[in-house]
Amino acid sequence: MAKSIKDPGFGYTSKKNAKGIISSNGSSNVLHINRKRNINDLYAYFVDLSWWYFFFLILVAYIVLNVVFGLLYVGIGIEQITKPKGTFLQDFLNGFFFSAQTLTTVGYGGIAPKGITANFIAAFEAMIGLLSFSFITGLLYGRFSKPKANIKFSDNFIVREFNGERALMFRLMNSRKTVMIEPSITVTLSITEKNKKGAFKRNFFTLDLERDKIMYLPTVWTIVHQIDKDSPLFKFSNKELAKLEAFLYVLIDYHEESFAQRVYQIYSYSFSKLELDVKYKSSASFNKEGFTVLDHEKLSEVEKIN
Repeated sequence: MAKSIKDPGFGYTSKKNAKGIISSNGSSNVLHINRKRNINDLYAYFVDLSWWYFFFLILVAYIVLNVVFGLLYVGIGIEQITKPKGTFLQDFLNGFFFSAQTLTTVGYGGIAPKGITANFIAAFEAMIGLLSFSFITGLLYGRFSKPKANIKFSDNFIVREFNGERALMFRLMNSRKTVMIEPSITVTLSITEKNKKGAFKRNFFTLDLERDKIMYLPTVWTIVHQIDKDSPLFKFSNKELAKLEAFLYVLIDYHEESFAQRVYQIYSYSFSKLELDVKYKSSASFNKEGFTVLDHEKLSEVEKIN
């Protein structure tokens, strides 16, 4: 008989149609409120941002700084850096572009500060520019050097007849060309059910796997959980499994050659992704020269069992 495990940090309480704690890409679905913000969290925040949003914030900050300093130069008198053009827009543009040259320490020489006030502002802006670009350079290095797994999971998971019983399966592969060394995997099942009082409660189980660790993985690994009498899924029929309010939470770690250290990746499956009585198509084949060809687009492809 399956034995439930203690709460792994998700909480026992639940509700009907509650979302998973972990999203399919491994990020947290927990909404934080009343959380105190700390300046020490800035580095982690910027390192974890998506690339497009990271560069968007840099662009916005760059434009805002130049607008602010451009207005300062107009405010103190544009004649302190160049001849007035007669309109506010033209003077502001001169101040804006002089600010961009100062902030980036380019200094073309066409415009230069002449008054003491303009020199003080330009010196302060140059310092901000040096600090800002040093900070951005550090963030770029941190983002590129941060050890990350790049495992691709099948979009679905299946339940099929296997060795005279049923088995739950899903597949994974390394999206990089490197070989995954000593990968190990843990799968936690979370089932939301009503208790005797009518309240929804989560129950947690660690699934026994056919293999939870291998020496290395150059192609595809099919994760198999046999649904036998010791499985927490044994009491459910296939139709009940398809309607089950449950999630699979997957944690895998392995030695990544690119970073020369172990890396981790989290993934989750909602039971809405379950497909019944199908099997996975082979995603590996051989070419004419005898080399193994791995098709990444076939990882989730299934076919009916004859």
